[in-house]
Amino acid sequence: MNFVKRAGFSLWSRRGRTLITLCTFLVISVMVLAGVLIQDATAQAKDEAKRSVGAEVNLVMDLSGQNAAGGLAPRIGAATVEKLGASTLIQKYNYSMFDRGVVKGGTELVTGGADTAASGMGPDGTATVGVLDSALLPDFRSGKFQLLSGAHLTAADKDKRLLLIEERLARKNGLKTGDKITLGANEGPAKAEFTVAGIYRDPRPSSEPEPEYFVDAANMLYASIGGFAGLNATQDASLQVTKATFLLQDAGDLGKFKEEAERIAGSELDGFELDANDKAIQQMTGPLDSIGSTAALAMWLIGVAGAAVLVLLVNLAVKQRRKEYGVLLAMGEKKWKLVAQQALEIVAVAALAIGLSSLFTQNLTQSASRSLLGEEAAEARHKLDSWQPPAPGSTGIDQGIDPNDQPVENADPIDSIDIRLDPAALATVGAVGLGLGLLATAVPAASVLRLSPRTILTKGK
Repeated sequence: MNFVKRAGFSLWSRRGRTLITLCTFLVISVMVLAGVLIQDATAQAKDEAKRSVGAEVNLVMDLSGQNAAGGLAPRIGAATVEKLGASTLIQKYNYSMFDRGVVKGGTELVTGGADTAASGMGPDGTATVGVLDSALLPDFRSGKFQLLSGAHLTAADKDKRLLLIEERLARKNGLKTGDKITLGANEGPAKAEFTVAGIYRDPRPSSEPEPEYFVDAANMLYASIGGFAGLNATQDASLQVTKATFLLQDAGDLGKFKEEAERIAGSELDGFELDANDKAIQQMTGPLDSIGSTAALAMWLIGVAGAAVLVLLVNLAVKQRRKEYGVLLAMGEKKWKLVAQQALEIVAVAALAIGLSSLFTQNLTQSASRSLLGEEAAEARHKLDSWQPPAPGSTGIDQGIDPNDQPVENADPIDSIDIRLDPAALATVGAVGLGLGLLATAVPAASVLRLSPRTILTKGK
């Protein structure tokens, strides 16, 4: 009788042990397959989150560089930023600069809200941000600010004199799209007429000063950057900016872009740092990291424990079959065929277990992941909802509040993943299961087969 038939008869005649081995393999297969499926699903969800948020890199002031420069805000040439924006790694870019704008010609600022004396803008002055493309500003991109009428400022409007104003300022002065507002320079008598290109809504109440510039949120102005910069032009007529934002084609290109920026901008980057704004991605994928690590740990623990049980089962089985091996060897059977028979028995059981696990593990893992991820996401949302901003005019550091912990809007923690069983995952589980089975078989079988048939039959060892 060949060893294949003997393997089949052996499995059937030892049904109890076969069932125990099958259950052990089934537990290993289910846990390993579940771990692989969860890791694949979380990786896919992370990629989708990165695509939905976009890879954003901000060129912002380096605080250590500011201190070294005596507290002066650094500036970089707009032409240099445009060169960086022309990189094949970039899909969109934006830049801006800030200065005080003084409203003239009868336009009145909104008053009676928060105390804005700390802004240092004066009675008719307000924070004005010159921007290349207003639609790319974080508050507009996230949907926090809503454009009610008119159109956004674009790169085509760079050298025009256009403004975006808040609806409360427009309402107080009876302004609408197309009307004119006269702005004066921060210093000196220069002034110019700007056209209202659009009216937007900022949901922040007037009782809360704008956190960056400490003015009434209703008085914030956004201007086409070239036209606004012309109000405060110096002898050097080149446009200088204080901030820039780059949206990468791929989040993985951050390192390449930093190298390219250093090569193109050189010393102009002094006082700046390139900050990858991946906070939104981390906020969304935090629960995924948690269940991914839990699944990986469970997979390894069950795998190691299952492997140990398999070794014990197979070792016991081999010891119980010493006389069988002795008789077969005495009849002239090749040693390798005995090892092959034992391996075939294990492989058959493992294959059956892997096949069974593939029938229900996907649904089981989907249910388990929904429960685990739902709990992690709910906890993450509670933590985000409980964050309180510092009091107006305060950094919050003295109160134990870290402003960097402020939640990112429209970046809710992911609370569900799509579990899909694919051939690659099944192949991984098959390789792990069969590898464990063969390893558990080969070691004890080889130890017995080193003995001669006479020794096995006469001494029983």
